[in-house]
This record gives sequence, C-alpha cells and structure tokens, in this order.
Amino acid sequence: MMLARVADSLYWMGRYVERAEHMCRLMDVMLNATLDRSEAANQVGRIALASADHPDPAKVVDPYEAALALTLDRENESSITTSLANARENARQVRDQITTEAWERLNVLYLRMTGAGAARAFADGSSSFLTEAIADLHLFKGAADATMSHGEGWSFLTLGVHLERAQLIGRMLEVCFGEGRTTAVSDHFALTSLLRMSCALEPYLRVYTADIQPKHILAFLLLDAEFPRSIRFCTQRMEEHLSAVSRHAEVAPAANPERLAGRLKARLQYADMSEIEAGGASAFLTTVLDECAAIHQALYEVYVAYPLELRLPA
Repeated sequence: MMLARVADSLYWMGRYVERAEHMCRLMDVMLNATLDRSEAANQVGRIALASADHPDPAKVVDPYEAALALTLDRENESSITTSLANARENARQVRDQITTEAWERLNVLYLRMTGAGAARAFADGSSSFLTEAIADLHLFKGAADATMSHGEGWSFLTLGVHLERAQLIGRMLEVCFGEGRTTAVSDHFALTSLLRMSCALEPYLRVYTADIQPKHILAFLLLDAEFPRSIRFCTQRMEEHLSAVSRHAEVAPAANPERLAGRLKARLQYADMSEIEAGGASAFLTTVLDECAAIHQALYEVYVAYPLELRLPA
C-alpha cells in the first residue's frame, strides 16, 4: 500500500487536470456561442457559467470578461490557471511517481498559462488559446497513460479523473435539466452547444443521427456505456480502479468506496429513461451526485485520512 500523501496527490492531480480541461471547453463554447447575439447564445452563456459555479450567471454583462477571469485569474478558485497550478503542485510533490514525459507536458502548459504573455495570447485569440490548452491536457493524459506503470499510482490518478468528470457532467446536466433551471433547454443551438461542452457532439450523432432532443442528450450523457464522458462509463472505470487498489488495503465495511461505486454503477446500468422522466430527472441527478460525493468521502476515509492504528502492525 502506498503512502497516503502520495495517493492523495495523485488523486487530486487527476481531479484538477480534468477540471481544467472541462473549464477550457466551457469557456471556448461560451465565447464562440456569444458571437451570435441571440437569446439562444445568451442561454449557452448562462449554462456555461452556471456549470462553472458562477454565483449569478444572469447578471453577467460581458461574457468575455467572465471567461477571462475563469481562465487566467489566479485569485479565482474556479479558474483554469488555479486548477493547473494545483495539479502541478500535486505532481511536484510526487515527482518520483510520474514520468518525465507526463511532468513536462503539465509543466509546459502551466508555464504558458501563467506567463507574462498569457493575457495577450488570450486577447489575440481566445478560442485558439483554449483549444491549445485542451490539446496539451490531452497530451498529458496520453503521456501518463503510455508511460506510467498501471499500478496503484495510476489507479489513484485515474480515479481522480473519472470521479471529477462524473461530477462535472452531472453538475452540467443538473443546470440544464434539474428543477432549479430558469428556462428549459430546447433550442437546437443551445442543445448542440451543450453537447460540445461535453465533447459529445460527434459521438451523440453516431447514436441518434441528427435528432438532437433533450431527452436523448440526458440519456446519452447519463447512461451510454461506451462514451468516455458519460456518467455510467466513468462509474464503471471508478469501480475497476477501486477494486484494483482495494487489494492492497483492508477496507472497513462501513466505508467501502468500491461497494458504493458498484451500487452507483448498477443504478446507472439498469436505469430506464422512462422511469427517470416519470420521477423527474432532477431527483435522479441529485442521487447520482450525492453518491459520487459519498464515494469521494469513503475513498478518503479508507486511503487518505484513515486512523493510523488501522495500518500499524498488531
């Protein structure tokens, strides 16, 4: 069993990297959408900002300034730069656990995002700036996948990625389809933008062709077993990696993250969209997000913040 601080750093590195990529995509789609001064474009902006935990998206007058703050403001805890700084710091603390190739990709991106020319590069072309950041994050994940040993450390890193992704996609679906939404998302442009925020447009079209409907989007992002950004897919990967790391530690029945992940996996695997619609998508999404939070808490109790006496020899 690896040290708790090492597992913690790898786990959070995965979470922050995924958070930065998701935020890049939200800001890119929002800025491209708001070039069209229509109500549908405004709705896309509100969806993106609400998904990014903006306190009051409806009061945002200038989407560009909001996107700039959520990209480069180091004082903003939700910004891309803050997530990258946190990911890099966690990577630095476990530099011996990751490969040079993975470290270099993350470090180069961090230095570019925090450099003196970052604000000018964003002003000159926000879309290309954000797209390049996404590409670099993909390169980091690819380098990690191709060069790191797929053992305990890899499992904690990947757990962080998939748990963060499930929560981010769940939060976005809650914004669009939950009870708290201000307006129903039904416009074709807004729905297409939602798919772009999830990096899901082409995979969705291969399943549903050009029939872009809210219920189909909800079903695809919740329940598709093959799309890597669906919550069901993420939960499957979470259970696999929790099963792998549980072999190295004694897990108390009261706080068993593998069992919680398996229960959520079964809930999504056997879910029926007609039943979800009948009971309300908001209630189902709330349950999913609550169970994701419970998995995180249980993971911490078992592998990070456990009482020392549980790991000492008798």
